[in-house]
Amino acid sequence: MQARGPLMTEHRLIERMISLIKHALAQIESTRKVDPVFVDTAVDFFRVYADRTHHGKEEDILFRELSKRPLSDEDQRVMKELIEEHVFGRQTTKALVDANARYRTGDASALADISGKLRTLVEFYPKHIVKEDKVFFPASRTYFTNEEDQMVLAEFWEFDRKMIHEKYKSVVEGLQTQ
Repeated sequence: MQARGPLMTEHRLIERMISLIKHALAQIESTRKVDPVFVDTAVDFFRVYADRTHHGKEEDILFRELSKRPLSDEDQRVMKELIEEHVFGRQTTKALVDANARYRTGDASALADISGKLRTLVEFYPKHIVKEDKVFFPASRTYFTNEEDQMVLAEFWEFDRKMIHEKYKSVVEGLQTQ
C-alpha cells in the first residue's frame, strides 16, 4: 500500500459523514429544529477524525516530509491551499460549536447558523477531497522513492496507534480542570 492509501480511505468515511449531514440538513429545513446531540457528534467527528487524525497525518507527516523536497511551484501552491483549507475547516467547526451552544440556550437565530455551518462543511469537504485525491496525492507521490513512501506509511500507522490515547488523555485532563 502507498502512503496515500490510508488518507484516501479516510476520505471515504468523511464522505459518508457528509452524506449523513446532508440528510440532517433536509430534516432541519423541514422541521425547523436541530438535534444538538447530532451536531455534537458531527463536531467530534470533524475535530477528532477529519482534523486531528486525518489532517494531522497530512500536515504533521506528509506535508512535513514534502517541505524538505524541491516541490514545483504548482505543488507548493496546492499544498499551501490545502493547509489554508484545513484552517477553514477548523474555523467552520468552531463556529458550529458556538452556534450549537447558543441553540441549546434557546437562541432561535442559532438554528440558521447551525444550518449554514453544516451546509458550508457539506460544500467544502467534497471539493477539498477531490483536490487531494485527484491532484495533490498523485503529484506528491513523485517526490518519494518507494522506500521513503513506505516510511511515511509506517509513520501514519504509528500516528494512528497513538491517536486514541491522545484523545482520551485530553478528555480526562479537560474534566480534571473543571
